[in-house]
Amino acid sequence: MIAIIDYQMGNLRSVQKAFEKVGYAAIITSDRRELEQASHVVLPGVGAFGDAMFELTKRELVAPIQEFVASGKPFLGICLGLQLLFEVGFEGGEFAGLGILRGECVKFQLPAEYKVPHMGWNQCHFVRRAPIFADVAEGTHFYFVHSYYVVPRDENVIAVTADYGGPFCAAVWRDNLFATQFHPEKSQHEGLKVLKNFAAL
Repeated sequence: MIAIIDYQMGNLRSVQKAFEKVGYAAIITSDRRELEQASHVVLPGVGAFGDAMFELTKRELVAPIQEFVASGKPFLGICLGLQLLFEVGFEGGEFAGLGILRGECVKFQLPAEYKVPHMGWNQCHFVRRAPIFADVAEGTHFYFVHSYYVVPRDENVIAVTADYGGPFCAAVWRDNLFATQFHPEKSQHEGLKVLKNFAAL
């Protein structure tokens, strides 16, 4: 069973529908017991880092997320769900994250010709080919919407990079933990391929 974490941040139904499109049922839940029983967990999200951590804490979901990742079962973060995996985020202040990966989430500081948020299709390059990118071509374009990006302290977790006024981390991979800054559910055929690969793990 694939469980999509409901913490009132982002269009959860679009992620659920994307899994359904590739042949996998997924539930939307904030019940920690359902998360414990799931075979796969997805942490999606759109919005502010601090607000998201507040909602996760209020729903007593921080420990269940940390425990699920530690269990070795497949875990996928999407967009804000990638950023929250890190130790600290600086959106509207300084906020502690889930602390599963070392590093921080910072805002793009770019010349005026670059619009922030970074929004639209961007070419991605593999640093390490994680299993969720099986049969995805080098240089594939994925869809992004974000003003902040992660800076891992351990560069070995970086799986994919993209460039927007300079290179940034577009996906991470450590053991059973996968996360993308881009939205696979909004990235058409290749994005659906990523979700199908994840669900098949």
